Amino acid sequence: MNIDVPEGRNPIEYVWGDMVPGIGAAAANFSLSVYAHTTLGLREFEAARLRIAQINGCLFCLDWRTERDGQRVEESFADAVTRWRTTDAFDDRTRLAAEYAERYALDHHGLDDAFWSRMTAHYSQPEIVELSMSIGSWLAFGRLNHVLGLDTACVLPGH
Repeated sequence: MNIDVPEGRNPIEYVWGDMVPGIGAAAANFSLSVYAHTTLGLREFEAARLRIAQINGCLFCLDWRTERDGQRVEESFADAVTRWRTTDAFDDRTRLAAEYAERYALDHHGLDDAFWSRMTAHYSQPEIVELSMSIGSWLAFGRLNHVLGLDTACVLPGH
């Protein structure tokens, strides 16, 4: 870890809560609201989230799988996200979610009219805003956790 965490303390709770209580609590609430209030389908949500996790290299984010009503994406889904351009496992919305996440993170200046034409053919404007905010959350907080080394100290329950 690149931040000193007192012995016996949960690194995420300490860094996000105790070290910067005003900012950390707001960031945590935003991060949690992406999951609690999404209207996006699970597959498109996870395609975008996992693509950002792959780009960020956040170990915790790569290991995480969003669950809704007892449902999760299949085990091979993360590999399909890596191959979003060629996989036959995705419908148009899921493929676009992975593409948008990648381009948002790596080439946001390259989001051209042709991309937006495809995007608006498959997503409503509120869905585009929601997906954009979700991607922004994952990009910022997953990268923050990785850069500070918190992702190596956080594990999923049962791991």
